Amino acid sequence: MIDGGIKHLMNRVFQGIRLILGICCLYGCDAFQELDSGSTPADKTENLTILTWNIQALFDGVEEGNEYDEYLTKTGWSDEKYQARLTVIAREIDRITDGPPDIIGFQEVENGEIVRMLAEELSKHGYNWTFFARNSGASLGIGVLSRFPLTKTIAHSIFNNSEAAPRPVLELWMNPGDRDLVLFVCHWKSKLGGDDATEDLRRASARVLMRRIREIEEEKPETPVIIMGDLNENHDEFYRRAGRVISALLPDDPKAAELAASAGNSAGTGGGYRQDFLLISRQKPPVTEYFDSETEIFYSPWGNELQQGSYNYKNEWETIDHFLLSSELFDQQGWDFHSGRVINQEPFISAYGLPNAYNPRTGNGLSDHLPLVLKLVRH
Repeated sequence: MIDGGIKHLMNRVFQGIRLILGICCLYGCDAFQELDSGSTPADKTENLTILTWNIQALFDGVEEGNEYDEYLTKTGWSDEKYQARLTVIAREIDRITDGPPDIIGFQEVENGEIVRMLAEELSKHGYNWTFFARNSGASLGIGVLSRFPLTKTIAHSIFNNSEAAPRPVLELWMNPGDRDLVLFVCHWKSKLGGDDATEDLRRASARVLMRRIREIEEEKPETPVIIMGDLNENHDEFYRRAGRVISALLPDDPKAAELAASAGNSAGTGGGYRQDFLLISRQKPPVTEYFDSETEIFYSPWGNELQQGSYNYKNEWETIDHFLLSSELFDQQGWDFHSGRVINQEPFISAYGLPNAYNPRTGNGLSDHLPLVLKLVRH
């Protein structure tokens, strides 16, 4: 039997070795992975559920200098409010129809300790593996809870020229049910400052994702990939902006293909390859029609399984939270797409049918985003 203190120290040493070896490659990140001795779900797992949720500025009760104004002691924030919010979040996750998900990706979490506290609040569900990363000096980052071991974790920093994206992209490898799976958990640059002015950073995030996904295809072909999180772009962004710009999410549309080609975004493997967008489709499996056949394309459930939206801005629904699935999730060879849904019942929505935003003054509400749930089945 290993003493708890020694075990904790061993885990810390192991974590440090992983970072030194470059497992976490984000410059200036605050990252943590905890491997607990709890039971691992059986290899015969037949179903897998994944949740993504922008939890809306989940700060703890300790001031460190990066908090938003409404989360300061002088404006009424307190450790009691933080603890109460943790309890409510865990309670509502516990009450999700069909049971809590196997994997949860949170956006807008202040630190790794909050992620660990959520895992403890939900301890009966066996979230024995956690990961968190944020940029140095940033207020908020991305956290993950998992019932399955995280076999490899990487945090990718995003730069466009000298400008850094506010948050990293997390790359998580796991082997649930003895089937490989890669998750990219994201929170892309918001549109604060203007749609066009901020688009370059979202496209930079897409470019890093595409480069890494192509590397995975070379290293380990046919590995299924899921891109998830708050991408701050609608699935129909290209049409909302009248087809005049290359958005970070593009449809398989002839006008989009023509615009991308004219800007030098070629999918060919020859010299000068550059794809700084994610090509999405509503077809299952996703197949390119207007872009080069070698262009990577992902299935988006929006408009099919996912309806209305996950975020409401100026009384208009937006579809900025996503699950994007690679074609390997439709080949009946391992993990396959089964269904997706927006959690749009109370208390996630208010009596007015809108996201039940959290109010740090009163302590009421959950988040200004609705969670999305994805279900996979094993073949």
